[in-house]
Amino acid sequence: MRFPAFSKQCAVMVALAAGMGIAATQAPAATALKTPERKLVAHVEAHRSEALTLLERSVNINSGTHNLKGVREVGVIFREALDALGFGTEWIEGEGFGRAGHLVADHPGPSARIVLIGHLATVFEADSSFQKFERLDDARARGPGIIDMKGGDVILVSALRALAAAGLLKKMNVAVVMTGDEEDPGHPLGRARQALVAAARKARFAIGFEDGDGDPKHAVTARRGSTSWHMSVQGTPAHSSQIFREDIGAGAIFEAARILEAFRAKLSGEPHLTFNPGLVLGGTSAQLDGEASRGTAFGKSNVIAEHVEALGDLRALTREQFESAEARMREIVAASLPHTQGRIDFEEGYPPLPPAEGNDRLLSLYNEVSQDLGLGPVTATDPDKAGAADVAYLAGQVPMILDGIGLKGKGGHTVEETADLETLTLQTKRAAVLLYRLSQTKP
Repeated sequence: MRFPAFSKQCAVMVALAAGMGIAATQAPAATALKTPERKLVAHVEAHRSEALTLLERSVNINSGTHNLKGVREVGVIFREALDALGFGTEWIEGEGFGRAGHLVADHPGPSARIVLIGHLATVFEADSSFQKFERLDDARARGPGIIDMKGGDVILVSALRALAAAGLLKKMNVAVVMTGDEEDPGHPLGRARQALVAAARKARFAIGFEDGDGDPKHAVTARRGSTSWHMSVQGTPAHSSQIFREDIGAGAIFEAARILEAFRAKLSGEPHLTFNPGLVLGGTSAQLDGEASRGTAFGKSNVIAEHVEALGDLRALTREQFESAEARMREIVAASLPHTQGRIDFEEGYPPLPPAEGNDRLLSLYNEVSQDLGLGPVTATDPDKAGAADVAYLAGQVPMILDGIGLKGKGGHTVEETADLETLTLQTKRAAVLLYRLSQTKP
């Protein structure tokens, strides 16, 4: 089965539907910024040092997903910033899904509702060797979570500060959700994302401040979702000299190999679909600790393997593609070799953000803002280069979604995570002007 390729921005540089009440130019040529927009730009430029200070302060607090205290401390920093802007803020405790919780802020107003999304957690836990903000030179800094995504959180707050200073925030209808577990979501996922879905109710726009693919010329309109799978295989144990006998069969390891090779042969090559066996244990016995993604196995070369345990992931661009892939994988597992038996289970995972016309329209507006600012065009990232993220939970609920407009850099999820500090101001200008223009639309 075939799925649409990722949306091309050149195909959507047309005027928005009248029901959206927004005009978009067809040509990339910029019109002059309006007076309020020039005020936003001036504020962002004048307060760059404050943004850098906030970035360094937040990065220097460890907020690995399982460091609940650290996640809450980073939440306090951004809560104070949003309180100062007149938002009503709340900390949603995460006991019900095994995590620290989420920061939710609301600023009601008469304009169309906008949901801004960030996250407080990083992949670097309290025992990581990578802990502190380090300035490399005038244009670069390294630190845990600096681009994924404390830099995006700073851009979000800095854009709102510019809007408030220009007197433009007071009539805006804005919600901010900063989740505390994006890097390792709590369970059940439905409960872990309940606050985000509730904040986005009746929203026209949702904007995520992730780093995307690290290129300021790109933003994200579609993301693949991800889920994980667990496969167990059992065979008939016997002396290795008797393998392949009609009453004994090939054993668990050969059967697992058959299954994995069939996955590759029958599913690989489909656009946007990937699947990966990340851990395989096999032998006379195999004990798997799924939560820790580790285990032990015992076997001898002269004994036919009785057990195999395997873990992997599955990524797809639409729910339909997930359903199709899972069904085919189940069929492959069920077609067991004689005297073997397999089972595969799929866990609840992140949903996809499929291509959508509304997302393309929002990108078109963002591109127009960038060009009006003299910052060049912005086009869509290939969704195969965009991992799962919180904005996907709003697919089908919010008509226009954009992500990947946060701080840019490279090395995310590694000890070389490095920010391009020039994009801190650049991305904040784009965000502030975009939010102002969206606020001018009818609710």
